Amino acid sequence: MNNQSIIVAIIAILSSMTTMAQQNDSVKTLKEIIVTGYKTVNGVGHLLESEDGTIYAGKKTEVIVVDSLDANKAINNTRQILGRIPGLNIVETESSGFTANGIATRGLNPTQSIEMNTRQNGYNISADVYGYNEAYYIPPMEAVKRIELVRGAASLQFGAQFGGLVNYILEDAPKNKPFQFITSQTGGSFGMFNSFNSIGGNYKKWSYYGFFQYRNMDGYRPNSQQWQLSGFGKVKYTPSDKMNIDLEYSLLRNKIQMPGGLSDSLFIANPKASIRARNWLKSPWNIVSNAININPNENTTISLKTTYLFSNRSLVWRNEDGGPAAPDTIDPSTNQFVPREVEDEDMHSIATEARVSTNYNLGKNQSTLAAGVRLSYASFKRLEGGEGTTGSDFDLSITGDWETNMDFSTTNIAPFVENIFRIGKRFTVTPGIRFEYLKSTARGYSIDDDYKITTDKTKNRDFLLTGIGIEYKTKTNTAFYGNISQAYRPIDYNQQQPFGVAAKIDPNLKDAFGFNSDLGFRTIVSNYLNIDASLFYLAYNNRIGDVVKMDSTTGKSYAYRTNIANSVHKGLEAYIEFNILKYLNKHSKQGLSIFNSFSFIDAKYTSGEFKGNRVEAAPKVIERAGLVYSNRNFSSTFQFNYTGDSFGDATNVKISDNPVAGYIPAYTVLDLSATYKINNYSIKCGVNNLTDKSYFTRRTDEYPGPGIIPAVGRSFYAGFTAKF
Repeated sequence: MNNQSIIVAIIAILSSMTTMAQQNDSVKTLKEIIVTGYKTVNGVGHLLESEDGTIYAGKKTEVIVVDSLDANKAINNTRQILGRIPGLNIVETESSGFTANGIATRGLNPTQSIEMNTRQNGYNISADVYGYNEAYYIPPMEAVKRIELVRGAASLQFGAQFGGLVNYILEDAPKNKPFQFITSQTGGSFGMFNSFNSIGGNYKKWSYYGFFQYRNMDGYRPNSQQWQLSGFGKVKYTPSDKMNIDLEYSLLRNKIQMPGGLSDSLFIANPKASIRARNWLKSPWNIVSNAININPNENTTISLKTTYLFSNRSLVWRNEDGGPAAPDTIDPSTNQFVPREVEDEDMHSIATEARVSTNYNLGKNQSTLAAGVRLSYASFKRLEGGEGTTGSDFDLSITGDWETNMDFSTTNIAPFVENIFRIGKRFTVTPGIRFEYLKSTARGYSIDDDYKITTDKTKNRDFLLTGIGIEYKTKTNTAFYGNISQAYRPIDYNQQQPFGVAAKIDPNLKDAFGFNSDLGFRTIVSNYLNIDASLFYLAYNNRIGDVVKMDSTTGKSYAYRTNIANSVHKGLEAYIEFNILKYLNKHSKQGLSIFNSFSFIDAKYTSGEFKGNRVEAAPKVIERAGLVYSNRNFSSTFQFNYTGDSFGDATNVKISDNPVAGYIPAYTVLDLSATYKINNYSIKCGVNNLTDKSYFTRRTDEYPGPGIIPAVGRSFYAGFTAKF
């Protein structure tokens, strides 16, 4: 099937959907449905059956209202903000060289959130969801209104990621106000200062919102200073109640010093140590988005959203040679440091998503159809191995040529259709289908030991993903749900790149594929009880890795990159929150809640040489519990966080010379936060890692290591917010 025929077919589908909506509207006018908001307890709940052209019926979903949380939003403390999501594994590396903490669900790899479909206001904010799906930019939490999460069943409407969707919905212009100004200033430990300022308003058919954030900190460890500037602007034009057009621009500018990784012995001796002082990173990010939303009648919504991303990642560092224990010191023979290594990557991508949603009558019941298509093209320029300076400042200049000079691209066409069939008033069946066409290219060269490896590859493939969800409601806010959906992860840019003269890539390398499934129960009772508990089963086949082989001709060993194993992830995810005071008196102006977020994850390899081993970075138990007190002006949250042990790689060795391999011990961290509000002013303060626990969440073989990346010890913060 060629690109032209696919596009023609998609246009025909969308046209037929609109025609169906018009025909149904002419036959019968349906009753108006007014959505008053999400049903939550303390700001945590689940998404509606359908909204804005997207179907959520039968899926495991969560929604978090950020403003309702006591948390250190000034430094995007993921543990406090997203910690109530059962099974969410968090890599706490933001203060050690990465620009954002990575997240994952169900024992998947949390590094830079590569297994997640990461979005802001409904559009992707990673460089390339299939080629380089790393989240370097995350909006500041002080600008986020709510966070939406959909587990693996999101693959049919958003993309094929195993981990599902996380969507950061930003604040918008205030209603019926021409101008509003909000300022929030926060200071804290390790030289942290954060300034967040926003404006918004509306005038006749126009509205606007924008924010500016500046953050600077010295860091928990030496050589870890950083500053960050982020901004956002949005203008919306609403010519009628049936149409609106908006334009958005997001930016990130930063400079981060990377303190490097530690060996096990160095970490035990002093987790705050740093033996690298010349490592630097910057990742300027730019995203422009334009959306047109049309509601031709009360039953139909049409949206067209186009996004252009142009960004970069550059670093200069004393590379991984010698491992984490190798000191970066002056060579006595030259009286200089060794030259650093320079890397430079440019990313450009453009994507358009068109969606149509319509309600129509089928028999005695109303059904909902959602259909659409995603068209995208991404290019990626990678320059690596340039010999940098012997200095210590941020200097990207090189001598000589690059050891790696590669150009990658990804073309993606993906139409999808899902439909809610309502059987009676309580039962829904939601089948769905998504077709994915991918074209990947890799061109360029890599030099190893003066041997030049040239690459010129093009790979075309297409996939058909299917799924179905069911939901039975016993009451308005009580339901049993289940789903199963296919997913896959294509070969990314890193896996296409040559990796040394004594190495080979399997010419028949295949994309990873599998499926996600859930079976669960959820209920929200009045304003005092919230329960969501489910079992899950995730199959992840064709995992890509390196194995050692012997050349029968030369008798020498070489690394061979191929599909080495399948894995299965299964377990339990459960969240419960009970507000004692609201239960005793539903009209009480005070609240005292106990919440518990628990997951058990059994993630193991089921084939290959690692059969029976635990999947790397997959703790068996993640437990977070807390106590929340609130009244009209004051709220406070105490949170207990426990994450079980895991391993750095598939061998499951506890001690190794390889910096990425080894044991990652279990850890317990306590957090305390409080907020006092009066009229348009508020004061916030808190302590993160109350007991000053020394722990780490990741081992890495490259930047910002190599080796163990320690998490942050005890820290304090305090600040104020004013609204005018």
